[in-house]
Amino acid sequence: MTFARLSAVLTLALGAVQSANAAITKSVRCASGHVTANAACCALFPVVDLLQSSLFDGAECGEEAHSALRLSFHDAIGFSIHGGKGGGADGSILVFNATELKFHANGGIDDITAGQFPVFQQSGLTPGDFVHLAAAVGTANCPGAPRLEFMFGRPPPKAPAPDLTVPEPTDSVTKILERFADAGFAPPEIVALLSSHTIAAADVVDVTIPGTPFDSTVGTFDTQVFLEVLLKGKSFPGNGSQPGEVLSPLRGEMRLQSDFELSQDPRTACLWQAMVNDQTRMQTQFKAAMAKLQVLGQDVKRMVDCSDVVPVPATFKGPIKFPATFSQRDVQQACPELRFPTLQTVAGPAPTIPPVPGS
Repeated sequence: MTFARLSAVLTLALGAVQSANAAITKSVRCASGHVTANAACCALFPVVDLLQSSLFDGAECGEEAHSALRLSFHDAIGFSIHGGKGGGADGSILVFNATELKFHANGGIDDITAGQFPVFQQSGLTPGDFVHLAAAVGTANCPGAPRLEFMFGRPPPKAPAPDLTVPEPTDSVTKILERFADAGFAPPEIVALLSSHTIAAADVVDVTIPGTPFDSTVGTFDTQVFLEVLLKGKSFPGNGSQPGEVLSPLRGEMRLQSDFELSQDPRTACLWQAMVNDQTRMQTQFKAAMAKLQVLGQDVKRMVDCSDVVPVPATFKGPIKFPATFSQRDVQQACPELRFPTLQTVAGPAPTIPPVPGS
């Protein structure tokens, strides 16, 4: 091939790529003034504003934001790649709440379903689109979180999900891995999804202490939970030992039995430890796992990518640190082949972690 002919071919190829890129990046200006990649997404910007004002207390990373993320998981995970279970990410937990809230694993989410329902009725969305948009928007209110994807176009749910599809803190690691595998998730994705515990709290593991956080920085989406689950336990935060919890390293904090066992099991220990102080890893893997979770059971080819309606979260101002009085000697390291990161320790006395406000 002559140079002139090769040059012509490359020019044509470059032109085709540029045209394709132009088509991909073409934007639409909505009547509201927002810009999006697809005109169908314009209808969502007013819903985002409604969520922030009516559900999330003016875009706070508070109890409602934490619970919205939990609700999306409990809604979607009632699914099997082999069939015979629920419709996945369809919003059934919102409209069939009279059935699904009776499931033991769904204890403590009655408040968020009750809070979301009147806002859902104003939104004009299907239940599935509402539940999973609310999760993406609420998560975006937490500094350090990734900007989650949002696919638009879920049909209404047909039936409630069946019971016994949501993993529980009392489950063994083997049972947890098997339930997630049935829904199509591998161990790295399971650990990634548990990043959500950095902004989570327990309401019913010990009913005497609702809103007990799982790490000391519950208002920030960071890797602190992966660190603190590995620290030596000292006490229980409430009314003694309860099913589903193990000794916690910090006063006022709860450590779930399932989290601790996953952090120690040879099948998942290195995946767990690798998250410690690796904000980029956590953000990237959590975003990918959530993108998969939030379309379980859905026909993605019939949906529209409206991820650009999701607010951009504030950045995390790290790095994480050992809580005051803790250090490397307190780490229960179960993955010796990985070097544990070097971390500083917060100055001062050992902290007592307060409950999540509004719980």
